[in-house]
Amino acid sequence: MAKTLKKYFFLYLAIFRASFIADLEYRANFATRILTDIFWYLAQIVVFEVLYTHTQKIGDWDLAQTKVFLGIIFVVDAFYMILLHDNLDRFSDRVRKGELDLILAKPISSQFFVSLQRVSTALIGNLMIGLTWLTYSLMQLPDLEIGRLAWLLLLIPCGLMVLYSLRFSFAAVAVVITRAENLQFLWYQLYKLGMRPDSIYAPWLKVILLSFFPMILIASVPARSILEPANPLLFGWSLFVGLFSLWLSTKFWHLCLRFYSSASS
Repeated sequence: MAKTLKKYFFLYLAIFRASFIADLEYRANFATRILTDIFWYLAQIVVFEVLYTHTQKIGDWDLAQTKVFLGIIFVVDAFYMILLHDNLDRFSDRVRKGELDLILAKPISSQFFVSLQRVSTALIGNLMIGLTWLTYSLMQLPDLEIGRLAWLLLLIPCGLMVLYSLRFSFAAVAVVITRAENLQFLWYQLYKLGMRPDSIYAPWLKVILLSFFPMILIASVPARSILEPANPLLFGWSLFVGLFSLWLSTKFWHLCLRFYSSASS
């Protein structure tokens, strides 16, 4: 097990290095991609700033608390964009072009290589911006308990596991039906639900987004670990769902591969 993890660790370092060298060929892309996402960050902030001019609270949270939620969203989204977005967003095209055949022939986990074969190093600046905003928003809280920040070290990775597993499962359908662009549109609508505080949703919808499509585990639950009294059951549920969804995505991937017809066939 240790040897396997070591092999994949050094393989990913090589992937990161190759991606970084490739991105350096288009250095202006670093600045333009970061600039584009800064406008996206500003749009999210402005939406809530405008909403809070009409009300003191949205659900359970005031403006300062919602800023913490946005900071977690920015950090999680940055990790997603750096590690996963380009790989999974273009997966349907790679299936049509026959690139999956080459991946399946490699002596490594096909799910690992499909998901992480390229790193968007130009977006590392986005992660820095997200961490800066999260730090700033935490400093605005009048009664922040520093010890609670440790929960983020558990809950943010759990949210990322859920985010990855759902996104990968939607992408994996392309193995069976080849063209899955409409399903990708459905994925982005679900993702948008996770980018809003869970307290704005009706109870029945909150149950769905906590269990069947657990999008509120991505940011709302990590934010609650800081902003509200600890809820061990909710945090335990996040850990369980994160690990279970990761396991389920692997099973679903192998199921899809049973129906795969090689592009050369």
